[in-house]
Amino acid sequence: MVSEEEGWVWQQQVVEVTRVCQEQRDTPLLWAVEVSKCLRGAAVSMPSVELGHLLISHLCWSNNGPILWKYIDQAMSSSMTPSLLILALLTSRVIPYRQIQPEAYRLYLELLGRYSFSLALTNTTSTSKKIVEAVDDALQLSKTYGIPVTELGKAAVLFTLTVVSTLVNAVAEDSGLQGRWLEKQYRLGGNVGQHDMVKGADEDVNEKRHQHREHLRRTNIVMAIEMVRKLMEHKKTSTFFRLACRNMTEQWSGLCQRLQVLEAHSSSLSLKIDGGLFTQLVGSIQRSLSLDYQPSQHQAIRALIDSGSRTSAFGHRYGVGRASTWLPFDLFMEDTMDGRQVSAKSTIESLTELTKSLQAVHGASWQEAFLGLWTAALRLVQRERDPIEGPIPHLDSRLCILLCITPLVIVSIIEEEDRILQAAKNNTLGNVANAYEHDKERKVMGLGTRHAALVSSLQILGQFDELLKPPESVVLAANKAALKAESLVSTGSFDGLSSNGISSAVVGNMRHLIVEACIARKLLDSSAYLWPGYVERLANPLSHSIPVQEFPWSAFMEGAPLSVSLKDALIKTPASSLEELEKVYHIAMNGSEEERSAMASILCGASLIRGWNVQEHAVRLVVNLLSPPIPVDHHGSGSLLEHAPLLNAVLRAVTTHDNVHVLSLYGVVPQVAAALMPICETFGSILPTSPQISSTGEEVSVYTIFSNAFLLLLRLWKFYGCAHAHGLSGMGAPVGTELALEYLLLLHNSRLTKDNEHYQVKESLYLDSALSQVPIPPEDQALGVTSSFSKPLFIDSFPKLKVWYCQHQACIASTLSGLVPGNPVHQIADRLLNMMYWKLGKGVPPTTTSVASGSSSLSSSSGSAGGETSRKPLLTAWEILGAVPFVVDAVLTACAHGKISPRDLTTGLRDLVDFLPASIATIGSYFSAEVTRGVWKPASMNGTDWPSPAANLLSIEAVIKEILADTGVHVPSLVIGGNTPATLPLPLAALVSLTITFKLDKHSELMTGIAGSVLETTAAGSPWPCMPIVAALWCQKVRRWHDFIVFYSSCTVFMHDKHAVVQLLKSCFSATLGSTNNLMSKLTVHGGIGALLGHGYSSNSSPCGTAPAAPGVLYLRTYHSMYDIKFLAEEILSLVAGVVRDFVTMGMNHQHSGQSLGAPQRLKSENVSLENALERSKQASSLGASLLCISGGSELVQMLYKETLPTWFLSEKTKTKSASSVSTLEGYTIAQFSFLCGACTWGVDISPSSKKRAQIVGTHMDFLASAIDGNMSMGCEHPTWRAYVLGFLTMVINCSPNWICEVNIEILKRLATRLKWWHEPELALALLERGGPLAVSAAAELVSSY
Repeated sequence: MVSEEEGWVWQQQVVEVTRVCQEQRDTPLLWAVEVSKCLRGAAVSMPSVELGHLLISHLCWSNNGPILWKYIDQAMSSSMTPSLLILALLTSRVIPYRQIQPEAYRLYLELLGRYSFSLALTNTTSTSKKIVEAVDDALQLSKTYGIPVTELGKAAVLFTLTVVSTLVNAVAEDSGLQGRWLEKQYRLGGNVGQHDMVKGADEDVNEKRHQHREHLRRTNIVMAIEMVRKLMEHKKTSTFFRLACRNMTEQWSGLCQRLQVLEAHSSSLSLKIDGGLFTQLVGSIQRSLSLDYQPSQHQAIRALIDSGSRTSAFGHRYGVGRASTWLPFDLFMEDTMDGRQVSAKSTIESLTELTKSLQAVHGASWQEAFLGLWTAALRLVQRERDPIEGPIPHLDSRLCILLCITPLVIVSIIEEEDRILQAAKNNTLGNVANAYEHDKERKVMGLGTRHAALVSSLQILGQFDELLKPPESVVLAANKAALKAESLVSTGSFDGLSSNGISSAVVGNMRHLIVEACIARKLLDSSAYLWPGYVERLANPLSHSIPVQEFPWSAFMEGAPLSVSLKDALIKTPASSLEELEKVYHIAMNGSEEERSAMASILCGASLIRGWNVQEHAVRLVVNLLSPPIPVDHHGSGSLLEHAPLLNAVLRAVTTHDNVHVLSLYGVVPQVAAALMPICETFGSILPTSPQISSTGEEVSVYTIFSNAFLLLLRLWKFYGCAHAHGLSGMGAPVGTELALEYLLLLHNSRLTKDNEHYQVKESLYLDSALSQVPIPPEDQALGVTSSFSKPLFIDSFPKLKVWYCQHQACIASTLSGLVPGNPVHQIADRLLNMMYWKLGKGVPPTTTSVASGSSSLSSSSGSAGGETSRKPLLTAWEILGAVPFVVDAVLTACAHGKISPRDLTTGLRDLVDFLPASIATIGSYFSAEVTRGVWKPASMNGTDWPSPAANLLSIEAVIKEILADTGVHVPSLVIGGNTPATLPLPLAALVSLTITFKLDKHSELMTGIAGSVLETTAAGSPWPCMPIVAALWCQKVRRWHDFIVFYSSCTVFMHDKHAVVQLLKSCFSATLGSTNNLMSKLTVHGGIGALLGHGYSSNSSPCGTAPAAPGVLYLRTYHSMYDIKFLAEEILSLVAGVVRDFVTMGMNHQHSGQSLGAPQRLKSENVSLENALERSKQASSLGASLLCISGGSELVQMLYKETLPTWFLSEKTKTKSASSVSTLEGYTIAQFSFLCGACTWGVDISPSSKKRAQIVGTHMDFLASAIDGNMSMGCEHPTWRAYVLGFLTMVINCSPNWICEVNIEILKRLATRLKWWHEPELALALLERGGPLAVSAAAELVSSY
């Protein structure tokens, strides 16, 4: 450590040596030798910060001579003093005096060009901290940028940005351009009075020297511009600018704005400068910021990473070929058609995130992304051409996806772009980084905006003739849409349909309906009718016209009286505009009792199911009908009771399978649940009175309203899965929180906050606004009127519901505890038993006491059995539900002991269900729980005591086995026939016997659906052949449901048999990839989406076995019921990894007909083209990622990253000889699979899941760094491992840079260091560039090292 006095001594020595050398004109090398002696003598380490300060202070300006500049140059080149510091000191001292000292300015620019590209940024020197502090002090970096400057790399980046900003300001000032846009912080001392100083300084010089200096000043401007351009284009310094652009947006935007002004005013500057220089400079900035990391070592790597869309070929008619890129769309949409599952998340939200992720991952244009979305939705509709009949959603739900959900997805995507473009409206260059990260598709789209991509995709969609053929039920609507377009084009107006009907000369298709749906949501206007070929006319039109009915909504809007015929017509005909729906809603809330019930039925009719242009508004209004406004000062239940007829009408109409499914698709399940809970709490706590007869002749009773609301709540809650799902899912935790009732309330409360944030945008088409609740009118707000949607809700807010909920969970967890005689629940149970069995004619009916004691004597505490009053006890619904488990336990025990017959058991339970339909939920839950306990003796299904399945059991078992065999699944344990009599566990026998007594009409759909779900779950969880027995009994009851029952029965085989699941997964891969093995010969030869999911021309399963089930559909209807899904990650990964290797081993070289590949490159040592192998790789990774994400969501993807992938790479593999290119391709296939899993689950943008995503991705990157480090022994081949690391990181860098900035900086630094060891410095740099502000210094130091 040199003391202050010693420092002063050696500095004086250096000054003296410099003076002597200047006088003697010594060479710079000799000067450097002498100065080095002084420094060594004083024990001063080099590079020396103090020497830099000394030289610059000596230079400016008393010793400003050429020789001293040479000495400074020598000191920099010899590393005697830090180059970064010298340039920083010169920047702060020379640029402000460039007019007075043009020679010094020229020399500064030359030094800048010589050393700014080779700055030493190694932090290992002892003077690094001093250098950073000195540079910061010289340029005031911390003060200017508002961030602490403590690292050398960050100082270099800020220095470079400051230099360029200062030079740009200097060029503008020297060119005569003045304005407030010149930022003072980059003037470094200002230039007030500089021109006067120049004039005074030049008065004493001769004219020739004056002219020379003027010429030097002008050329300095050009040289400064060139200097900035070189800094922008150089590989190292351009990295600094990219870092500044990504992490210091405000400062970077200011610089780019000034450059734009310079370019725009170049022709009017006082000093005429070629405007092309500024144009070149702007181009240099754009090029430097748009550089992406591209793999450069392997063609296979480049081909797989650069997998963007090169053509618009979407393969064969149903998705073979390029359509496999969008395979996740098809699987996601088909999965939403499982009506047994109710999703609490909006399909629009999920599909929007999936679309954005796939577009980014595949580097596709938005035109292709939208086209992939449309074609997937059209394929979804086509698969319903010959549906199986059953209690599942059908064509209407599929049309909802095509004509409502998909347009709303595109609305949200286009509005996102509009927000980005609006933010960057006046800052084109300044927003280059943001636009590049969010709108990367601009490089490949060539259309300009996402809206233009939508128009182009719809125009191209017209080429898909077979996909556009409308189903029979929508032909009329399609023709009407086509006629509307023709009328507007030919006459300029459309006044509706004439009484003569629609002209048969106009042929409509699904594209006409799609365009109308887009026009209704303001995505398009009527100019779409002018597209070439949009309206198609028959060459030989039919002589007759298609008759249509007069549109009833016109009469309604004109004020026609609401007759029965008009009401029925409005229920059956969907509304065409929001104004029509709003009028219905207004009458429903403010009309007479008769009008309110009628309007509720209308709103829940065809407008909710088939109102393709207004469906999202119908959904919103229906949800609001369930929560009518309530005055805040109102206490008790009277307010909801006043709305009883309205609520009854809404609940009766909305509880059908199709309506519930539509609500689920729109993600309003939490809102509906929040509206149902107060209804259940209120009507379940009121004693019933005589049923009211509504104006329509329907009974309106407390029990009816409560049962409909309660059963719908349970349907949304999916309570029937709890009995089995309270076990472990195989991942060490209870199956998801979705099985908790509190989960729906949590979603409702979180969405309430979100809706309040977005409600301000009243005219927005965005989903949050379209589905927000109808606001309470100001006049009602003044009266203190509120809604259940206006505040958060908690389970404690509903004490009666909470009591039942806790009892329900307790019944599942353990057997019922004995009741003490005299207990209120005991008394209620006895009264219910009295009601159920008063007709037996055996004296007094059994009671809970007699059954529990096991005695033969019967209690007489219940009173007379024959009285009407005792037959129908006066109880609240909650009291009945609380006693039902004890009632069912009593009668089941009595049946087991022979006290009552199975027929009497069934009859009594049916009476209980008729008394309170809501009791079916508790009955089913109790039976399901008891089956899992296994304590009941089996019941013989012999046709005497219990119904017999013998008539069709063998055929049912045979068809189930054939369905499985046709999809390549063989389960030896499925024994058909035999001499063993058919038996079921007693609770299951009682449950199936009860359910087959139900009527199958529209009003009992909800009750039947709840009972059916419990029955299916219980039978599926019981030993084989319980499910075929139950299926046989239900097929006897409803023969038209045969195919539906048998197909879903075959799905339950996979619940317990992991080997069968693996076989089904293999069949999915074989079908998609086009294998021609014997197992799949019935399915496909070409493969693709059609083979995976079916084409829709035949039933999924046929009793004759002629039409095998599509393996993808079978899997999608199966995975929900699997207890353990942990093994799926490992199995799917193994299938994906083996695809390329198996393909090469088989020597297959499939090429689609009509393709001309010329002379395709082939994998070394194999007779397989690289292009075919790459296509197969992408198909396998896309299919594998889709199946894994759908099956287990975020939890399964997390396990893939944390456990499955590390285990796979570390475990020893069977050694097989193969070309390195094959191993490389295998690694990249796994990389694309794993990245797709993450992208499809977490998205590529900043999202609420970012925190969890950061933790998982960070852990995985830490594993990559540790493995590269050599601390782990890899079980796979090195080319496979290397290809995986490079491929995964490259895709993350290019497609989802937001992932990187969320990862811990230390992990990124470790990984970048290890990549350098692999000789991948560019990849390491690209990783650090996207690491956020904390990675700036590390990135700068890395780029300076090569």
